Amino acid sequence: MLREKLKQELDRLNEDQLKKIADFISLIESESTQVTSSFVPFWQTATPAERAREFRDWISQLPTTNVSLSDQAFSRDRIYEE
Repeated sequence: MLREKLKQELDRLNEDQLKKIADFISLIESESTQVTSSFVPFWQTATPAERAREFRDWISQLPTTNVSLSDQAFSRDRIYEE
């Protein structure tokens, strides 16, 4: 549906407008290629100490509550109850 609508819109444009759209598409494609080819995940380059520090920092940002599960929730009998 969208593809057909875009085709109709493109058919109405003049050459100058089509050139601008072609340039824009080229820009998007080149940015997409640069991002994917140069991106290296943190965990691939970080040392174990850096990964641990990053994990602790992430944990410290989680919301804290004083709510805990009851002792029954940890009971094996409750888990395998029939």
